[in-house]
Amino acid sequence: MKNIKSFLAILSFVFFFSLAASAQNITFTSIDGQKIDLEAQKGKVVVLAIGAQWLPLSAQQAVYINKLAKKYNGRDVVFFFVSTDSTSEKSKNYASDDAIRKFATTNKLTVTILRDSEGSVTLKKYKVDQLPSFVIIDKEGKVSGEPFSGLDPKSDISIPISQAIDKIL
Repeated sequence: MKNIKSFLAILSFVFFFSLAASAQNITFTSIDGQKIDLEAQKGKVVVLAIGAQWLPLSAQQAVYINKLAKKYNGRDVVFFFVSTDSTSEKSKNYASDDAIRKFATTNKLTVTILRDSEGSVTLKKYKVDQLPSFVIIDKEGKVSGEPFSGLDPKSDISIPISQAIDKIL
């Protein structure tokens, strides 16, 4: 009996952590009001560009995400820009959907833009400690490697991101 209880405890522990390891059990709302369920993206590689419209480096991030989206067009890779701008007008990081649309237009952002008010979901879930960042999620829904955090204006971050995508495709 003791062995059965131990086995069930271990099995429950493994089951819990296998659920926790999934990176795609999040639903976002796009700035156009569409619900985007990352769970529905299983079978595809998902690249999240996590940034904010007020952050100057996010303009460069838009260049990289557009470049990657163009390179992988027609393949099993989807790209999203996740805005961590607050939806609360009282916040110093507040941005309306219109402000984010203007950011997207100004920077010719070609991927779907998702809202994560205050960044609480993406920053915690994907262990992002710096903006802007890129997170790659594999076809099974698990985070692939560490986030690509920060941007160096002197180097093209799309190259190591592309290499990471190629490894899991």
